[in-house]
Amino acid sequence: MGAIVAFIAVIILVLIVLAGTGAANLHFLLGVIIPYLTFVTFTIGVAYRVVKWGRSPVPFRIPTTAGQQKSLSWIKDSKLDNPSTTTGVIGRMGLEVLLFRSLFRNTSSKLYNGSIFAHKWEKWLWMGSLAFHWSFLIVLIRHFRLFMAPVPSLLHLIEAFDGFLQIGSPGIFVSGIILLGAVSYLLFRRFYIPQVRYISLTSDYFPLFLIIGIALSGILMRYFIKVDVVSAKELIMGLLTFKPIIPKGIGVIFYIHLFLVCALFAYFPFSKLMHMAGVFLSPTRNLANNSRMKRHVNPWNYPVKVHTYEEYEEDFRGKMKTAKIPVEKE
Repeated sequence: MGAIVAFIAVIILVLIVLAGTGAANLHFLLGVIIPYLTFVTFTIGVAYRVVKWGRSPVPFRIPTTAGQQKSLSWIKDSKLDNPSTTTGVIGRMGLEVLLFRSLFRNTSSKLYNGSIFAHKWEKWLWMGSLAFHWSFLIVLIRHFRLFMAPVPSLLHLIEAFDGFLQIGSPGIFVSGIILLGAVSYLLFRRFYIPQVRYISLTSDYFPLFLIIGIALSGILMRYFIKVDVVSAKELIMGLLTFKPIIPKGIGVIFYIHLFLVCALFAYFPFSKLMHMAGVFLSPTRNLANNSRMKRHVNPWNYPVKVHTYEEYEEDFRGKMKTAKIPVEKE
């Protein structure tokens, strides 16, 4: 049901654009007002969530660990899986953000022959997620050419690397194809696996359908329905310089693409997509596990009298001797 609602919502967004560029003639609303509102919503929403997370107290050391903790000098510790230093935390965060290291270790469990419970390495989710996020990043970086004049040489280099597969004209950008395939796989996985389908909500399906719509409309613009790129850049540069104009002849497919992108970015601060910023503020990831080397005290704890072991033994020495428990003082 959640998938149906999310799919219908995306279809409604497309129909809004078709109606707005048709009889309603709302090109200025779709090309200027909505992008500005999206930018404000995205910026304020992300800043609010990040500041709110940053102000949340973290009184305990709760890092997620998966290896030997640093303790005695002759015991080899795991510097990335159980870091005790800031350098180790940076290394672990780098592997997590860039390569999804924890997801790489993801396993699935299954009961075989009714009695044998076994785990299996689940590599496909890691591969699909990695392909999706990296291709999305490359596509996003490529689009910066529309926001810059002149275009930096680094963007030209990225485009040349991304478009190495020269088949026909214009050349194929591999990142766009991978993005569509990866997000389609992630959506298919939610349908195919019963356990994942059971816990999936409308908020899980909606961004996937949105990104599929963005990728499809982008592919249509590049390879099938031609769009005046000069006019599109003129519109975007007008937005950046706060001198908005609506060039003629851009085409409805461009407005569909732009509106879906705006919908995604406006939805971003209120959705699970905020894990992009949240991963850096997660105490299970950004804390060093140095509890054996440093005592961490809750900063707002009121002072309490500590009952030391010496005092404990003084109070119960007689009973400890009766119970034949070793004592330090006779």
